[in-house]
Amino acid sequence: MTENPTDPHVHDLLEFLRFPSVSTQSNHASDLVACANWLRTKFFKIGLEASVLETGGHPAVLARTPHDPSKRTVLIYGHYDVQPPEPLDEWKSPPFEPEIRDGRIFARGSTDNKGQILAHILGLGEILARGEIPPVNVTFLVEGEEETGSANLEAFLESHREELACDVIVISDTGMAAHGFPTLTYALRGIAALEFKLTGPSQDLHSGVFGGAITNPATALARLIATLHDADGRVAVPGFYDLVQPLADWEREAAAALPITEEQLRQLTGVRALAGEPGYSAVERLGARPTVEVNGLGGGYQGEGTKTVLPREAFAKLTMRLVPAQDPATVLQQVSDHLRDHCPDTVDLHLTAGHCGEAYFMDPNQPDGLAARRALEKVFGRSPALMREGGSIPIVTTFKKVLGADSLLLALASPDCCAHSPNENFPLENFHAGIRLHQAVLEELGREGRGEGAATDRAKTERPGFQNR
Repeated sequence: MTENPTDPHVHDLLEFLRFPSVSTQSNHASDLVACANWLRTKFFKIGLEASVLETGGHPAVLARTPHDPSKRTVLIYGHYDVQPPEPLDEWKSPPFEPEIRDGRIFARGSTDNKGQILAHILGLGEILARGEIPPVNVTFLVEGEEETGSANLEAFLESHREELACDVIVISDTGMAAHGFPTLTYALRGIAALEFKLTGPSQDLHSGVFGGAITNPATALARLIATLHDADGRVAVPGFYDLVQPLADWEREAAAALPITEEQLRQLTGVRALAGEPGYSAVERLGARPTVEVNGLGGGYQGEGTKTVLPREAFAKLTMRLVPAQDPATVLQQVSDHLRDHCPDTVDLHLTAGHCGEAYFMDPNQPDGLAARRALEKVFGRSPALMREGGSIPIVTTFKKVLGADSLLLALASPDCCAHSPNENFPLENFHAGIRLHQAVLEELGREGRGEGAATDRAKTERPGFQNR
């Protein structure tokens, strides 16, 4: 072990990680309640008012500093629920018995999201322990359903809108561009999910007896999937790109400056070569361009050896990753219409829409964005990467819709943290950096409330390549 496990902050994290707070598995419901109560106690101990509140599902924990109407209010969001740990046999140590190896703590939830949210809690705790008054009002919202889609969060926000009113939201639940590289994620792709099924004969048929006279749903499925893209990899659905905005010059410069090369990306993914929409770098394709992806497909015989059947049905699951200005419902309609238009009339098409979430964009050159960048630079000693992340966090757009506040996505997760996978881990240097980052970002956001930092902001926004969007 390279870190002293008797460090009180590390001890708190070890204790937090021992709760098997798996929100997707009903047998862990009592563990989620116990974990929420542990958090409430932790908030009490550092000096905050705190409550465990019902949501209609797993409880949420709400905590706050005494409110000063002359100060700005910052909402810190995180989640205490975790992904299932399976497959268990791939873990080098039990997922809920945290272990420190080579400066990293290995446990389910260590990065996603217990280590990151606890760093914020402890950061405020240090301020209060020194007898200092935070420069802003601070509210914490830590929920227990993020890993199941936060189904009850919007209603919870609506019913607690007054208690959760804030000027800006801080979230650490995203990834760093590279290990140790400060990163502000300023945009997230949205998502729209769709499953479609083709049905033909009333039952599987003998392929020798009927093949050639009956449309094979599996073949029709493959041909239909092939119509979704042109030969260059662009989405071929009419209207799909109509609302997609071009990247600003500063965004292309920021993407080019990210500390990952295309060769590194190729090695990371294990592919022979990268591919995708012409005219964009791989990094731009990953975060700033919309896609249509096949996530799964099936039909016909799947067992060992040969079974000469013409299957009665075949299916595919799609997700569309969307960029700002694209409306998920509109895209679902466009893709559905495209599939109908290209489906042969010898099979029946069945469409089932799935979950949706809008894309998110926050200008990193506006005052709070610049405050976050100053805080990241202060803690990590270098200018932060500005990144569009390809994944989707629908709660961020929910916050914007209900509370009217932007979210600052301050990454503490290293690229090799194995979130959602066996051997999830969190570098303890990231944990301690997160504690310092919390304090720095509160100070910088408080300066914005006092009208300070304007000269620095002007210098950054006037620098070539960083003009306002």
